[in-house]
Amino acid sequence: MPANRSRTERYRDGLQQVLERGGALEVSFAHDTSEALPDMVWRVRLLGLGEDEMLVEHPCAAGKSVPIPEDCELVGAFVIGQNRWMFRTRVLANAKGKTPWPAGMGGGLRIAMPEKVERCSRREHQRVSMAEVHVPHTDCWHLTEPSSVVSAEAATRAQMTDFEKRGVVANDNELSPLTMPVVGLRYGARLMNVGSGGVGLLVPKSDSSPAQRAKLIWMRVDLRPVLPMPIGMVGKVVHAHLESTQDLYLGVSFEFAFNVSHRAFVLEQIEKYMQRLQTRHAPKKAA
Repeated sequence: MPANRSRTERYRDGLQQVLERGGALEVSFAHDTSEALPDMVWRVRLLGLGEDEMLVEHPCAAGKSVPIPEDCELVGAFVIGQNRWMFRTRVLANAKGKTPWPAGMGGGLRIAMPEKVERCSRREHQRVSMAEVHVPHTDCWHLTEPSSVVSAEAATRAQMTDFEKRGVVANDNELSPLTMPVVGLRYGARLMNVGSGGVGLLVPKSDSSPAQRAKLIWMRVDLRPVLPMPIGMVGKVVHAHLESTQDLYLGVSFEFAFNVSHRAFVLEQIEKYMQRLQTRHAPKKAA
């Protein structure tokens, strides 16, 4: 068997493992640029495998589906054990509203089976020769007075609106102290993925101890320069585990119970980010 076909078959075997265990892929927009813009990575469950395509869930945030246009190029990834594989793919169109998938599965997102896959090194697990993903930095603090988030979230909305009107991308020293609730210990993290109910954060091992001391946290997700300032929101740590690198992975659910109206603001900012990234780096259609 030729070497390239052998690699493809093993790759399909790996995808079959992901499907059988009810696992997920990670997808983000592909863009051909040397500019290190923040990439929001979506965790989507793999629903089906075909000869030339895959079916996955639509990306969601806080329970709301995030639209991705047809023919949009994506970077995809999945993990088997300690091995991470990355590839390029694209969103397929449904001809005249039809889909090759059974009626109960037709509501997902159809993406092309990749022509080439690459295994990531442990050192650069978000980078291969054909694609690179720059996950956003996120500052986290222990939330000590939950009632203080209402005024902080209102101040965040007001300052975001002001920066947008002026066309300004803010520096850290321009962020109003009013956008912060009452918090305790701080630690840094990377936003590894976004799912329907929350996010995955990777905390460096140097900060893993303070990261495990509180369940409620205040997060500032930094999507600059696509958005003018970080998005502040409350999260609840629901699970944690150590990676092979000794970094700490946190599964964090969105928590809008203290201020339900802030959910709409967060979703609005995510939609703006998606629209602006598509405009800024319009992906090429596959030949």
